[in-house]
Amino acid sequence: MNKIAVCLALAGAMLSGPLQAQTSIDMARITCSQYLAMSPGDSSVFSAWMSGWFNQKKGYVFVDLNAYARNVASVKAWCATNPTQTVMAGLERSTAGQ
Repeated sequence: MNKIAVCLALAGAMLSGPLQAQTSIDMARITCSQYLAMSPGDSSVFSAWMSGWFNQKKGYVFVDLNAYARNVASVKAWCATNPTQTVMAGLERSTAGQ
C-alpha cells in the first residue's frame, strides 16, 4: 500500500509542475520583415506550413517540391521589396493569375 501511495505522490508532483502557456499566432498577419528575420529553421517550418495551408485553400492536391522551392524563393524576393506587407499578401499576389 505504501508503494502505491508513493507512486501516486510522485505522479501528482510531476503533473502539478509548471505548465507551458499556449500561444496563438495569426499566421496571416506575419509581415515580410518578420518572415525574413526568422531563423533558417523557423523560416523553413513557417514556409512549409503556409504552403500547405495556402495550397489546401486553393484546392491544390499535389506536391511538387521543385515548385515549392521556387515559390518560397519568389515570396522571399517579393518580401525583400515589401517588408511591411504580410506574407499572405505575397502569396495572394503570386497566385493571382492561376
